[in-house]
Amino acid sequence: MRQPEASRGQSGVDSGFECVLRAWQSHEAELLGFLRHHASDADSAQDLLQEVFVKALRQGRGFCTLDNPRAWLFQVARNALIDAGRMQRPSVELPDELAAPPADERAPVDALDACIARNLPFLGDEDRDIVQRCDLDGLTVRDYAESAGLSLPAAKARLLRARKRLRDALVERCGVRFDPDGSVCCHAPRNGA
Repeated sequence: MRQPEASRGQSGVDSGFECVLRAWQSHEAELLGFLRHHASDADSAQDLLQEVFVKALRQGRGFCTLDNPRAWLFQVARNALIDAGRMQRPSVELPDELAAPPADERAPVDALDACIARNLPFLGDEDRDIVQRCDLDGLTVRDYAESAGLSLPAAKARLLRARKRLRDALVERCGVRFDPDGSVCCHAPRNGA
């Protein structure tokens, strides 16, 4: 649809500003009503309306190529509402006693390092070697298998058995207990082990 010469820019080609202005004049009242309905107050709706206008202006000539400027404006308005809602999430200050756990308090699983070190010698040589190298030193099971002359499935099976024996030792000697999902919940060393 061609625009009359009077509404074109100096070069006879629509500028982005003129496209935005025409769409804005057609849809501003409707956009404001939409924003007032969904925003927390009238001032917020006005602020969001201005954000939508600025974003439309930033499109420049690209705005002129939109198939449905009204739909674009409403989508930008919806996104602005969502962003504003995210910014206004209520926050509650935590009481001082919840601010930070004591510096010497560690998660139960992290506190097992001393117990593991004390119980590794109770494992057989193969179990101790694979647990030390794969679980503590970070070697991959594949690399362990190659260095030990094992197939990958054999190395995986050996590691599983070694972990089970170490777990049993930790339960027996350190009083390790697990919560319903299988995570370490607590432990209490027994007999100095």
